[in-house]
Amino acid sequence: MAEDSGIDRVVVVDHVVMSPNTDRYRWGRFPTGPDAPWLEPLTMLASIAAVTTTVRLGTGVIIPALRGATLLAKTAATLDVMSQGRLELGVGLGWQREEYDAAGLDWARRGALLTDTLGACRALWADWPAHYESETVQFADVYCSPRPVQADGVPFWIAGTLSPANLDRLVRFGRGWIPIMGESLDGLAAGVDQVRDAFASAGRDPDTLAVQGAIPVVRDADQRPDLAATMAGAPALLAAGTTAVHVGLQAFCRDIDGAPGVLAELARRFAEATA
Repeated sequence: MAEDSGIDRVVVVDHVVMSPNTDRYRWGRFPTGPDAPWLEPLTMLASIAAVTTTVRLGTGVIIPALRGATLLAKTAATLDVMSQGRLELGVGLGWQREEYDAAGLDWARRGALLTDTLGACRALWADWPAHYESETVQFADVYCSPRPVQADGVPFWIAGTLSPANLDRLVRFGRGWIPIMGESLDGLAAGVDQVRDAFASAGRDPDTLAVQGAIPVVRDADQRPDLAATMAGAPALLAAGTTAVHVGLQAFCRDIDGAPGVLAELARRFAEATA
């Protein structure tokens, strides 16, 4: 339905396990209880890949450290082959310590785990045999086949604030940036300028930077989500430097029967707003 409507990209989210401490979620009320069925995103995207041909397939976001570098590299490369080069991995640290605890990982080292996992994936996709030596990931003389269809490997979209460590990840590994939830337009624009400058300083073309901007949901007088008013905000996001406008489908569509109409209207309203 998304593909038929002209949607460019479908993005799914990730939680491997959930704790009961959803009150620690920093960005408003958490949308589900701890026992909600969070489908594993790469498995879900494989199912979507099987019934589509052009729509891009993304995560927003997956937590690489919970999979480990070698398994993530293999799974992502397999899915990229299955989808003929349509996979994009939005990646981040996550916000739940309990997910790291359950995986036997050190929460305090989550930054190093993310950086090393991304670097190891790049090595596994690019080098035969692959070698990698870091604080948390080490291997030598291994082959990870198949390789991704996309020439430079599966693109990483790095999520979060632009701390020095995260900006470094973006410059080293990132195709795109996913700003922190709730970022203002001014903050988004300033961040885009900061990343573009960092790309240029590192010898990367700033014009290759992709940026995902989440469009705020506008509600009518009865507090119901207003799709037309929401999509009218797209030009401001694009003016701030966004290259991909991200819409939370669940705000406007709660069941499969309503999906064709909502998706078609999303595409139409976006085209009208950005004409």
